Amino acid sequence: MAADLLGYAGKRVVVMGCYSGTGEACARHLVDLGAEVHGADIKPSPVKGLASFTTVDLKDPEAIAAGVASIGGQMDALFNVSGLPQTFPGEDVVTVNFLGIRMWTETWLPQMRSGGAIVSVSSLAGMRYLMRQPLLKQFMELTDFADARSWYVANAEEAGDPYTLSKEALNTWTQQTAPMLMQRNIRINCTMPSPIDTPMLGEFRKVAGSAVLDAFAGAKGRFSTPDEQALPLILLNSDAASFISGTCLAVDAGLSGGLSTGVLDMERMMAGAAAR
Repeated sequence: MAADLLGYAGKRVVVMGCYSGTGEACARHLVDLGAEVHGADIKPSPVKGLASFTTVDLKDPEAIAAGVASIGGQMDALFNVSGLPQTFPGEDVVTVNFLGIRMWTETWLPQMRSGGAIVSVSSLAGMRYLMRQPLLKQFMELTDFADARSWYVANAEEAGDPYTLSKEALNTWTQQTAPMLMQRNIRINCTMPSPIDTPMLGEFRKVAGSAVLDAFAGAKGRFSTPDEQALPLILLNSDAASFISGTCLAVDAGLSGGLSTGVLDMERMMAGAAAR
Protein backbone atom coordinates (compact mmCIF):
# COMPACT_ATOMS: atom_id res chain seq x y z
CA MET A 1 0.00 0.00 0.00
CA ALA A 2 1.32 3.44 -0.91
CA ALA A 3 2.76 5.49 1.94
CA ASP A 4 1.11 8.68 0.65
CA LEU A 5 -2.54 7.60 0.80
CA LEU A 6 -3.85 11.13 0.28
CA GLY A 7 -1.64 11.76 -2.74
CA TYR A 8 -1.28 15.54 -2.59
CA ALA A 9 2.47 15.78 -3.09
CA GLY A 10 3.14 17.82 -6.24
CA LYS A 11 -0.54 18.43 -7.07
CA ARG A 12 -1.86 21.90 -7.94
CA VAL A 13 -4.82 22.92 -5.80
CA VAL A 14 -6.85 26.09 -5.22
CA VAL A 15 -8.41 27.04 -1.91
CA MET A 16 -11.12 29.66 -2.27
CA GLY A 17 -11.67 31.24 1.14
CA CYS A 18 -8.27 30.83 2.82
CA TYR A 19 -8.29 34.08 4.82
CA SER A 20 -9.47 32.49 8.07
CA GLY A 21 -11.31 29.59 9.68
CA THR A 22 -11.75 26.30 7.85
CA GLY A 23 -10.27 27.62 4.60
CA GLU A 24 -7.12 28.86 6.31
CA ALA A 25 -6.72 25.51 8.09
CA CYS A 26 -7.32 23.64 4.83
CA ALA A 27 -4.68 25.63 2.94
CA ARG A 28 -2.18 25.25 5.77
CA HIS A 29 -2.55 21.45 5.87
CA LEU A 30 -2.32 21.18 2.08
CA VAL A 31 0.98 23.10 2.09
CA ASP A 32 2.27 20.67 4.72
CA LEU A 33 1.15 17.73 2.53
CA GLY A 34 3.35 18.94 -0.30
CA ALA A 35 0.70 20.39 -2.62
CA GLU A 36 1.23 23.49 -4.74
CA VAL A 37 -1.44 25.61 -3.08
CA HIS A 38 -2.97 28.67 -4.74
CA GLY A 39 -5.11 30.76 -2.43
CA ALA A 40 -8.02 33.06 -3.24
CA ASP A 41 -10.23 35.21 -1.05
CA ILE A 42 -11.51 38.75 -0.70
CA LYS A 43 -8.90 39.35 2.06
CA PRO A 44 -5.20 38.33 2.06
CA SER A 45 -4.41 34.95 3.58
CA PRO A 46 -1.96 34.49 6.49
CA VAL A 47 -0.99 31.00 5.28
CA LYS A 48 2.75 30.68 4.68
CA GLY A 49 4.00 28.72 1.70
CA LEU A 50 1.23 29.53 -0.76
CA ALA A 51 2.33 29.33 -4.40
CA SER A 52 0.16 32.40 -5.07
CA PHE A 53 -2.65 34.45 -3.61
CA THR A 54 -5.34 36.15 -5.70
CA THR A 55 -7.98 38.57 -4.48
CA VAL A 56 -11.42 37.49 -5.73
CA ASP A 57 -14.84 38.91 -4.91
CA LEU A 58 -17.40 36.15 -5.47
CA LYS A 59 -20.15 38.74 -5.95
CA ASP A 60 -18.47 39.92 -9.16
CA PRO A 61 -18.47 37.68 -12.28
CA GLU A 62 -15.63 39.67 -13.84
CA ALA A 63 -13.50 39.24 -10.72
CA ILE A 64 -14.17 35.50 -10.79
CA ALA A 65 -13.05 35.18 -14.42
CA ALA A 66 -10.01 37.37 -13.75
CA GLY A 67 -9.06 35.28 -10.71
CA VAL A 68 -9.10 32.03 -12.65
CA ALA A 69 -7.09 33.61 -15.46
CA SER A 70 -4.56 35.07 -13.01
CA ILE A 71 -3.85 31.71 -11.36
CA GLY A 72 -4.06 29.87 -14.69
CA GLY A 73 -2.77 26.44 -15.65
CA GLN A 74 -4.23 23.01 -15.04
CA MET A 75 -5.59 22.14 -11.63
CA ASP A 76 -5.99 18.91 -9.67
CA ALA A 77 -8.33 20.00 -6.90
CA LEU A 78 -10.65 22.85 -5.93
CA PHE A 79 -11.60 23.63 -2.34
CA ASN A 80 -14.59 26.00 -2.10
CA VAL A 81 -14.72 27.29 1.46
CA SER A 82 -15.98 30.89 1.13
CA GLY A 83 -19.30 31.95 2.58
CA LEU A 84 -21.31 34.78 4.11
CA PRO A 85 -23.67 34.60 7.12
CA GLN A 86 -27.18 36.05 7.22
CA THR A 87 -25.99 39.32 8.76
CA PHE A 88 -25.15 40.42 5.19
CA PRO A 89 -27.88 41.42 2.71
CA GLY A 90 -29.78 38.34 1.54
CA GLU A 91 -28.97 38.87 -2.13
CA ASP A 92 -25.25 38.99 -1.26
CA VAL A 93 -25.51 35.80 0.79
CA VAL A 94 -27.08 33.80 -2.05
CA THR A 95 -24.61 35.29 -4.54
CA VAL A 96 -21.43 34.44 -2.64
CA ASN A 97 -22.56 31.14 -1.14
CA PHE A 98 -23.98 29.63 -4.31
CA LEU A 99 -23.89 31.71 -7.50
CA GLY A 100 -20.28 32.77 -7.05
CA ILE A 101 -19.07 29.33 -5.98
CA ARG A 102 -20.84 27.73 -8.93
CA MET A 103 -19.37 30.20 -11.44
CA TRP A 104 -15.88 29.93 -9.90
CA THR A 105 -16.02 26.14 -10.19
CA GLU A 106 -17.47 26.06 -13.69
CA THR A 107 -14.85 28.54 -14.89
CA TRP A 108 -12.14 26.20 -13.63
CA LEU A 109 -13.63 23.03 -15.13
CA PRO A 110 -11.93 23.28 -18.55
CA GLN A 111 -8.60 23.34 -16.71
CA MET A 112 -9.33 20.45 -14.35
CA ARG A 113 -7.20 17.37 -14.95
CA SER A 114 -8.64 13.88 -15.25
CA GLY A 115 -8.66 12.41 -11.76
CA GLY A 116 -9.33 15.83 -10.27
CA ALA A 117 -11.75 16.62 -7.47
CA ILE A 118 -13.90 19.45 -6.17
CA VAL A 119 -15.26 19.92 -2.66
CA SER A 120 -17.43 22.72 -1.29
CA VAL A 121 -18.46 23.64 2.23
CA SER A 122 -22.22 23.58 2.57
CA SER A 123 -23.99 23.44 5.96
CA LEU A 124 -26.45 21.50 8.06
CA ALA A 125 -28.71 24.47 7.34
CA GLY A 126 -29.16 22.95 3.87
CA MET A 127 -29.91 19.40 4.99
CA ARG A 128 -33.58 19.54 3.87
CA TYR A 129 -32.72 20.35 0.27
CA LEU A 130 -34.57 17.34 -1.16
CA MET A 131 -37.83 18.71 0.25
CA ARG A 132 -37.53 22.01 -1.64
CA GLN A 133 -36.57 20.95 -5.13
CA PRO A 134 -39.31 22.85 -7.07
CA LEU A 135 -38.32 26.17 -5.48
CA LEU A 136 -34.61 25.43 -5.80
CA LYS A 137 -35.08 24.59 -9.49
CA GLN A 138 -36.44 28.09 -10.13
CA PHE A 139 -33.49 29.69 -8.39
CA MET A 140 -30.81 27.45 -9.86
CA GLU A 141 -31.97 27.91 -13.45
CA LEU A 142 -30.85 31.55 -13.21
CA THR A 143 -27.17 31.77 -14.13
CA ASP A 144 -27.00 35.56 -14.54
CA PHE A 145 -26.08 37.12 -11.18
CA ALA A 146 -28.38 40.12 -11.56
CA ASP A 147 -31.35 37.94 -12.54
CA ALA A 148 -30.77 35.54 -9.64
CA ARG A 149 -30.40 38.37 -7.14
CA SER A 150 -33.62 39.95 -8.39
CA TRP A 151 -35.39 36.58 -8.12
CA TYR A 152 -34.31 36.27 -4.50
CA VAL A 153 -35.52 39.76 -3.61
CA ALA A 154 -38.87 39.11 -5.31
CA ASN A 155 -39.29 35.69 -3.70
CA ALA A 156 -37.63 36.29 -0.34
CA GLU A 157 -40.71 35.38 1.70
CA GLU A 158 -41.14 31.98 0.05
CA ALA A 159 -37.40 31.35 -0.27
CA GLY A 160 -36.85 32.08 3.41
CA ASP A 161 -33.47 32.38 5.05
CA PRO A 162 -30.89 33.21 2.33
CA TYR A 163 -28.14 31.18 3.99
CA THR A 164 -30.36 28.08 4.06
CA LEU A 165 -31.43 28.62 0.45
CA SER A 166 -27.83 28.98 -0.73
CA LYS A 167 -26.72 25.80 1.03
CA GLU A 168 -29.72 23.83 -0.24
CA ALA A 169 -28.80 24.95 -3.75
CA LEU A 170 -25.15 23.99 -3.21
CA ASN A 171 -26.13 20.49 -2.06
CA THR A 172 -28.48 20.05 -5.03
CA TRP A 173 -25.91 21.33 -7.56
CA THR A 174 -23.25 19.01 -6.15
CA GLN A 175 -25.42 15.95 -6.65
CA GLN A 176 -26.74 17.05 -10.04
CA THR A 177 -23.24 17.74 -11.35
CA ALA A 178 -21.54 14.57 -10.13
CA PRO A 179 -22.69 12.15 -12.89
CA MET A 180 -21.74 14.58 -15.67
CA LEU A 181 -18.29 15.24 -14.22
CA MET A 182 -17.65 11.54 -13.71
CA GLN A 183 -17.60 11.21 -17.50
CA ARG A 184 -14.38 13.27 -17.33
CA ASN A 185 -13.11 11.36 -14.26
CA ILE A 186 -13.64 14.40 -12.02
CA ARG A 187 -15.32 14.05 -8.65
CA ILE A 188 -17.42 16.62 -6.74
CA ASN A 189 -18.64 16.49 -3.15
CA CYS A 190 -19.61 18.81 -0.33
CA THR A 191 -19.62 18.77 3.45
CA MET A 192 -22.40 19.90 5.77
CA PRO A 193 -20.75 21.13 8.98
CA SER A 194 -22.41 21.81 12.28
CA PRO A 195 -21.40 25.21 13.77
CA ILE A 196 -17.65 25.87 13.75
CA ASP A 197 -15.73 27.84 16.36
CA THR A 198 -14.60 30.66 14.07
CA PRO A 199 -15.22 34.43 14.05
CA MET A 200 -18.32 33.78 11.90
CA LEU A 201 -19.92 31.97 14.84
CA GLY A 202 -20.72 35.32 16.46
CA GLU A 203 -22.56 36.41 13.32
CA PHE A 204 -24.69 33.26 13.35
CA ARG A 205 -25.44 33.85 17.05
CA LYS A 206 -26.84 37.29 16.19
CA VAL A 207 -29.32 35.70 13.78
CA ALA A 208 -30.23 32.37 15.38
CA GLY A 209 -29.79 33.22 19.05
CA SER A 210 -27.69 31.41 21.63
CA ALA A 211 -30.23 28.69 22.48
CA VAL A 212 -30.52 27.48 18.87
CA LEU A 213 -26.81 27.72 18.15
CA ASP A 214 -25.76 26.03 21.40
CA ALA A 215 -28.29 23.22 20.77
CA PHE A 216 -26.38 22.40 17.57
CA ALA A 217 -23.35 21.67 19.75
CA GLY A 218 -25.39 19.20 21.81
CA ALA A 219 -24.27 15.97 20.17
CA LYS A 220 -20.59 16.54 20.98
CA GLY A 221 -20.93 19.06 23.79
CA ARG A 222 -18.90 21.67 21.92
CA PHE A 223 -18.54 23.33 18.55
CA SER A 224 -16.31 21.96 15.83
CA THR A 225 -12.82 23.34 15.33
CA PRO A 226 -11.65 24.58 11.90
CA ASP A 227 -9.21 21.65 11.68
CA GLU A 228 -12.04 19.17 12.27
CA GLN A 229 -13.80 20.57 9.20
CA ALA A 230 -10.71 21.10 7.05
CA LEU A 231 -9.44 17.53 7.28
CA PRO A 232 -12.65 15.94 5.88
CA LEU A 233 -12.41 18.36 2.93
CA ILE A 234 -8.86 17.23 2.33
CA LEU A 235 -9.93 13.58 2.56
CA LEU A 236 -12.78 14.01 0.04
CA ASN A 237 -10.48 15.57 -2.56
CA SER A 238 -7.71 13.03 -1.98
CA ASP A 239 -6.73 9.83 -3.76
CA ALA A 240 -8.10 7.94 -0.73
CA ALA A 241 -11.65 9.00 -1.73
CA SER A 242 -11.31 8.11 -5.42
CA PHE A 243 -14.73 6.38 -5.59
CA ILE A 244 -16.69 9.03 -3.68
CA SER A 245 -18.64 11.59 -5.69
CA GLY A 246 -21.97 13.35 -5.36
CA THR A 247 -22.09 13.06 -1.58
CA CYS A 248 -23.22 15.69 0.92
CA LEU A 249 -21.27 14.59 3.98
CA ALA A 250 -22.52 15.69 7.39
CA VAL A 251 -19.54 16.62 9.58
CA ASP A 252 -21.45 17.15 12.80
CA ALA A 253 -20.48 14.53 15.41
CA GLY A 254 -23.68 12.56 14.72
CA LEU A 255 -26.12 15.46 15.17
CA SER A 256 -28.10 15.14 11.93
CA GLY A 257 -28.28 11.36 12.18
CA GLY A 258 -29.57 11.60 15.73
CA LEU A 259 -32.20 14.14 14.75
CA SER A 260 -33.30 12.14 11.70
CA THR A 261 -33.77 8.93 13.68
CA GLY A 262 -35.32 10.56 16.74
CA VAL A 263 -32.47 9.70 19.08
CA LEU A 264 -31.92 13.44 19.57
CA ASP A 265 -34.69 15.99 20.08
CA MET A 266 -33.94 19.55 18.95
CA GLU A 267 -36.60 21.18 21.14
CA ARG A 268 -35.25 19.42 24.22
CA MET A 269 -31.69 20.36 23.27
CA MET A 270 -32.71 24.00 22.80
CA ALA A 271 -34.46 24.05 26.16
CA GLY A 272 -31.40 22.60 27.81
CA ALA A 273 -29.14 25.13 26.15
CA ALA A 274 -31.41 28.00 27.20
CA ALA A 275 -31.42 26.80 30.79
CA ARG A 276 -27.64 26.82 31.09
